Parts: sequence; C-alpha cells; structure tokens
Amino acid sequence: MPSALSPSGPSVRDAGQHDFQVMVVDDSAVIRGLLTRTLESDPAIKVVESVANGEIAVRRLEADPAKIDVVVLDIEMPVMDGIEALPKLLQAKPGLQVIMASTLTRKNAEISMKALSLGAADYLPKPTSSGSLTRADDFKRELVEKVKALGAAAKGMRTRIVVGPQKTEQGPEPEVARRPAAPAAKTAAAPQRAVSPAAATPGAGKQVSLRPFGSAKPDVIAIGSSTGGPQALFEVLGNLGTTTQPVVITQHMPATFTTLLAEHISRVSPMPCKEGVDGEIVKGGHIYLAPGGYHMVFEKQGTNLVLRLNQDAPENFCRPSVDPMVRSLSAIYGSRLLVVILTGMGSDGLRSSEIVTAAGGSVVAQDEKSSVVWGMPGAVATAGLCSAVLPLKELAPQIQRLVTRSAA
Repeated sequence: MPSALSPSGPSVRDAGQHDFQVMVVDDSAVIRGLLTRTLESDPAIKVVESVANGEIAVRRLEADPAKIDVVVLDIEMPVMDGIEALPKLLQAKPGLQVIMASTLTRKNAEISMKALSLGAADYLPKPTSSGSLTRADDFKRELVEKVKALGAAAKGMRTRIVVGPQKTEQGPEPEVARRPAAPAAKTAAAPQRAVSPAAATPGAGKQVSLRPFGSAKPDVIAIGSSTGGPQALFEVLGNLGTTTQPVVITQHMPATFTTLLAEHISRVSPMPCKEGVDGEIVKGGHIYLAPGGYHMVFEKQGTNLVLRLNQDAPENFCRPSVDPMVRSLSAIYGSRLLVVILTGMGSDGLRSSEIVTAAGGSVVAQDEKSSVVWGMPGAVATAGLCSAVLPLKELAPQIQRLVTRSAA
C-alpha cells in the first residue's frame, strides 16, 4: 500500500520523525477503544489522550497543547459536542489538525461540512454496525492514512521545492534549478508564481520543473481533490465566474457528502452544480460532481459529451477516483483538456495527468503552502507534469485566462 504522503514527500520512517500524537474524543468507550487500537496498529501513531466529550478534550489540550498533533473528534456527545468543541480546540492550539468522525447521516454530513468551514481538516464516516466488513476495513485504512498525512502537516514535514526559472506560455522548457531563481516577468496568459520553498526536512530537495501550457484552448475543465478539497473548491469555483466550458469534479467523498457538496458549490458559484447522472448530456457553463461510490467518466455520442457512472473497482483506493475521469476526457479531447489538481493525500490524478500532458493538454496544481495535504498536487508537480503550481487564490484567475484565450 502506498504511503499517504508518497510520492511527494518522505515516509514517516524515512524521515525519522517522532510518533504522531493523537487525541481521540468520543462518548462511547467501545468506539474510543476501537479507534485507539486501529491507530496504534501503525507504529508511527500514539494515542496520548482518550476522552468522552468536548469539554474534557479542550481542558486536556489547553493543559499541554504541544503533545497533540491530531484530534479525532466525534460530533454527537453529551456536555459539549464536536461542533462546539472544534473552535475551542483550534483556539487552544492554532495549526491543530482535526478529523471529524461520525455515523453517515445527512444531518451529520451537514454538520461535518460546517465543521470544515470552521477549520476542521477532514472528516471520516464511521462504519455502522450493519456495515460490511469491507467498509470497516476501509474505515481503518482511511483513519490511519489521514492521521499520518495530517500529522505530517502539523509537524511541518513538507517537501522543500526548488523551482526553476519561470517561463512564459510560449517560452522554452526550463532547466531544473539548483537554487531558487528570481522570477521572470509575468505574461497575461501564464503568470507563474510557483511553490514557495518551505523549511528543509529530511529527504527534502525535490524539484519542480514547469512545462509550457498546451497551445489549444481547453474545451473542458477537470478538477481533482481530496483532503481539504471542499474549501479549496469553494475558493476556486466561487471566484471563477461563468465559463463556456463544463467543469467536472472528482472529490474523494462518500455518498450523502457529495450531495451536500454539490449544493454548497451551487451557492458559491454562478454556475449550477449537481451530482452527475448516468446518461445525461454535459452542458457548458455547468458543474458536474462525481457522486460518492461511483466513478464518473465520459464518452462522445455524435456531438454530445455524455456522462457515465460505474462502480468499477476503486483506483488509488478511491471510488470516485480522479484517474478514470481524466483518462476518459483525455481520450476525447486530447490537447483541449485542462486538469486542475487541488489539495489531497495520495497520488490520485498522477497517472492520468501523464496521459494528458502526452496528448498536449495542460495540468495546473495547487501549491504546497496553501494545501492542507500536498499529496495529489505534489505528485503531479514533482513529476514535472504541471504548467503552473500556484497558491489557491491564484488558481481561478489562471483558469479563467486559459479558458478565455484565443488558441495559439
């Protein structure tokens, strides 16, 4: 199983870091025990606090904030519930990583979405007693991976990126620099402010080499995201305006969550957003989100782009997965495809982005500093597949320039 940090960063053991220290907050002693056993099955993780409600959690964190990197926080608890405790925890330790964990109901999904807007880093639906063994196994794997990825972010275990000389859209391929270079003048078509180097860490020094943008005007905008993705999507789509191209999104989320995410995106974007429906014709100026549990792919029927859903095997441990969506679009559009990879752990989107760039399409990634976890965007960036690696707030303007330009 690949590390949650690979290929963009060192593994926990390679980096020689101390254990990630976790607080588990749940009113059920049985659940706290399950979470503790699951987390401590990985030698990199140590549960240092296990408490029954938010009030105790806040008190323990205030007493010794340095010893806790990640909090796994239940929503429904007596005395003080998770949504009330969340801002108090973040105030007690700025930079704390909090994962909301609760049973998957629409109510709890809505609360989890609210928690993300209040500063929670991620969410994880707990398996129900009637859930399958596979779902329970998936939960355990996801829990460990998310705690390690977010724990690494909390400890500042970031890959130091050395960026080569900047280039314009029609400029030459840059050589990989050995030290940060002064940025060249920006052009209207392709401003290139790439990743800011972070503090050096063991195994640091990965380098990003940017490639020219494809010359064709994009016909479709494809976005992939995972951990930290909802807030990143709100920022990008809320500032993108209306495009003549359709926008298609795969965000790693379970069913119910994707329904709510589509509703939230429709509120912040001037373009309507909905979960994809099998067999529907895709329209420009609309946003389509892969529903939880289904890969979203596309096929051409005459002049129409048609959306298809399937439950093929997960890819990169995910369904929906970014790779099948992007592969299907690249087969149709070739150089007329723009891919945007936002914050998220793992490397989903890497393999399909290789296909996109080989066909002359363009890939843009969120930079490390503005990402909750620089796994997915870091994977495409350090593989040399990107034409821009930008802070979150600069992505919407860059996309707008690309989709409104004249073809070269």
